[in-house]
Amino acid sequence: MDAGQGLSTSEVQSIREALAAGRKPRVVFTASAGQIAGQVGQVIELTDPEVSDEFVVVRFGRDELPFSPADLAVAPKGVTRRVVEPKPEPEAEPPAPAAPEFVLDTPRVPAQRQEEPKVEQTEKPPARRAVKAVKPKGPAGLTVTLAYADGEWTVAAQQGSKALAKPYVVKPAEALKMVALVDVPGVQEAVEQILGTERAEAEQQADKLRAELAEIEARLAELREAR
Repeated sequence: MDAGQGLSTSEVQSIREALAAGRKPRVVFTASAGQIAGQVGQVIELTDPEVSDEFVVVRFGRDELPFSPADLAVAPKGVTRRVVEPKPEPEAEPPAPAAPEFVLDTPRVPAQRQEEPKVEQTEKPPARRAVKAVKPKGPAGLTVTLAYADGEWTVAAQQGSKALAKPYVVKPAEALKMVALVDVPGVQEAVEQILGTERAEAEQQADKLRAELAEIEARLAELREAR
């Protein structure tokens, strides 16, 4: 029987489709398969060709062995599956001690193909990604601003982007109490310096007003005497 030149890509695809349909296509072993060349087997499975070139699993007798496409050909129609059991070799007589035994024209019998262990690919479970703990979202930040401008102290409050209180005027004494709660070097001294300047300006203005008031009272007294 002509064993052919091995399975082509299209024949391998036809075998894959036949296996998917529940059939087990028959194949014949080529010369590259060794001593079983010309024998017929059944394809029972196609494994991953990326893992091994011998991905065509054939049932031959009681064995299920992997072969490469070059070791197989599509069996002609009408060919029945037959298995040739290897004949037991006759027991050789022990050689005479004087002369060694020479065997001529004895065909060399290749060693029977041993079943290669199947390599099963096991998919590793995907590594678990570390779940980052989500902190609960807290309330928006609160900002209280004490400002001084144009001789006035103002306080404003804002939470996030929402204004809770627009700037409103507070007394200098209240501003000084607020600053006293902030234990930051230099802040209270700066406020006290501003208040001292305002106090001095207020006293000068008060002295000026007192002098003007004294002149007005003197003028009024002169006008009263002229009556």
